Amino acid sequence: MNRDLFYEIGTEEIPARYINNALKEMKEILTKNLNDLNIQFEEIDIKATPRRFAILVKNISEKQADLHEEYKGPAKKIAYDAQGNPTKALTGFVKGKNGLLENVELRKIGDDEYVYLSVEKEGKETKIFVKDILENVVRGVNFPKPMRWGGKNLKFIRPIRWFICVFHGEHQDFDIEDIKTTRFTKGHRFLSSGDFMVSDFEDYKIKLKENYVILDQDERRNIIIEQVNKVAETLGGLPVIDEYILEEVNFIVEYPTAFYGSYSEEYLKLPEEVIITPMESHQRYFPVRDKSGKLMNYFITVRNGNDYMIDNVRKGNEKVLVARLMDAKFFYEEDTKKSLESFVDGLDTIVFQQKLGTMRNKAERIEKSALMLADRLGIDKAHISRAALLCKADLTTAMVFEFPELQGIMGRYYSMLDKENPAVSEAIYEHYLPRNANDSLPQTSTGILLSLADKMDSITGFFSIGIQPTGSQDPYALRRQAIAVLNILLNSDFDISLREIIDIALSQFSAEQKAKTIDEISEFFRQRLNNIMLDMNIRYDVINSVIDNKNSAIHEIVKIARDVEAWLEKDRSEAISTIIRVQNILKSKEYQDVNTELFTHESESALYEKCCEIKSEIDQLLADRNYFKAIEVYEAVTPHINSLFDNVMIMDKDEDVRNNRINLLNCSVEMINGIVDVSKINYK
Repeated sequence: MNRDLFYEIGTEEIPARYINNALKEMKEILTKNLNDLNIQFEEIDIKATPRRFAILVKNISEKQADLHEEYKGPAKKIAYDAQGNPTKALTGFVKGKNGLLENVELRKIGDDEYVYLSVEKEGKETKIFVKDILENVVRGVNFPKPMRWGGKNLKFIRPIRWFICVFHGEHQDFDIEDIKTTRFTKGHRFLSSGDFMVSDFEDYKIKLKENYVILDQDERRNIIIEQVNKVAETLGGLPVIDEYILEEVNFIVEYPTAFYGSYSEEYLKLPEEVIITPMESHQRYFPVRDKSGKLMNYFITVRNGNDYMIDNVRKGNEKVLVARLMDAKFFYEEDTKKSLESFVDGLDTIVFQQKLGTMRNKAERIEKSALMLADRLGIDKAHISRAALLCKADLTTAMVFEFPELQGIMGRYYSMLDKENPAVSEAIYEHYLPRNANDSLPQTSTGILLSLADKMDSITGFFSIGIQPTGSQDPYALRRQAIAVLNILLNSDFDISLREIIDIALSQFSAEQKAKTIDEISEFFRQRLNNIMLDMNIRYDVINSVIDNKNSAIHEIVKIARDVEAWLEKDRSEAISTIIRVQNILKSKEYQDVNTELFTHESESALYEKCCEIKSEIDQLLADRNYFKAIEVYEAVTPHINSLFDNVMIMDKDEDVRNNRINLLNCSVEMINGIVDVSKINYK
């Protein structure tokens, strides 16, 4: 017997870039709905094409699971009168929970007894919830630009044209805002013979394939890869398959057929990126390289359909690409008639942000920040000013105006043609890196400094005028830039804290309430760093114990966390509890040097001598970045701290003795406080 729940949401063509996120959200919404309803199921599987979402909930139970619930009620003295009869308080409580008096019992809690009510709830049939579940999915998915249509209150990425709902082999009849469920679905828009009836999910998959729809996105993806590779092989080359382009193509087609096109070899004289960008970003084509890696004058694309009249389709695609390449060639030739530096003045006409000035202003701030970073880090400044002057110049070129994806790339090419120093050309390109999560990081010192200065300029600039990301809104991509900054710092060995970098960047602006702005920016980065470290599988409590170390470089914070984790592989509960006990005493205190003449017990002298003995060793270990060993060496102090607690009263009546003991405790923990806040470690 079929024990599945199957939905189809049929739509107009959905933009490919929204489908993957919708699949994830639908699964989350379904899972939560079914769990909240206490309906058991085996698995949720969702397939998608440009015109449909097909949802299969496998082996879903016929009814909700029965529930046994207990409710705590009023105290006995309120629930029963002097004769032991139920009061209105008790009967009202039982009625409100849909229970029975015979299911009430008394339980003692502390010195009093309280009423407890047991209620058995029989599960309802799943069938009565299937409409609500589907409606919750449809209304619950968030799209960046949802639509309303036909006077409906329903919002979706594109108009919904039909629903199918089959529960345990039976079609369910209902409507959501006058969109009725049907027993029919649609095949390929052009190749299908017409609407056709389906009985269940297996029948649905088979009939879709017969009507030129490959439902499973993974199957479609594999078909596309196989076909593209086979076409490239016939050309004697290898395809360049970008994962982002592949995903888009996969969700553009329902029935893929790959084929190739060609263009004149004269365009191969252009920089590769000038050819590849219109292919990939604008046309969703796959470039082809020969076996040596050289770009060939071919492209491969995927049609949504079969090979009918494929030669005509090929010619149409070739015509579109050649038109773009002709434009690119013209722009390139016009741009290269002038030097890159001649485009710099044009930056005065491009507004970065109304309150933050033009792109020329931004380039000047980048130069100042990069030079300050170089001074702080002792890095050669020879090429920074020149690279900063030119780094944004290509924004005013015709090529980048037409193809914004080529910013930085064209700047590098044009500066090379101008015979600029190679370090300058590379920095012009690298200062945009990384452009996304999968992009490479800048490698040259000048490129790294310009990249940091550029991204920090954007972040600190917008924060200084009160513009910050909120919720899902981040129009200036500040989160992405913050993650890029952190990844650059994690990949470098720069001995500089994030707080210092923020100070340098923010010094270029006249921010009101500067201290508050620094704290806001620091917290903004803290949240991003926390997520990065979680992705590294570092324990959340260990992250919390080290992440607020404001004086450490970002890569050092991660190294400390790794060493703390290694230290915690053995039971350290005794040492941790001792340190926390000291920290609790030291809260909100100001500390001075320890006065040994005020010692009254040998445990004080022993603790102080141990601190002095290990301090230089710990300082050397910290200089060597051996945080694990530093913490381990420090651990030898904790028995002496415990001895102090056992033998003296910290809060002595004599104020001088009391303060001196507090100063001694501070001396005993300040070495570890500079590494890790153990109070945030979950050690129990």
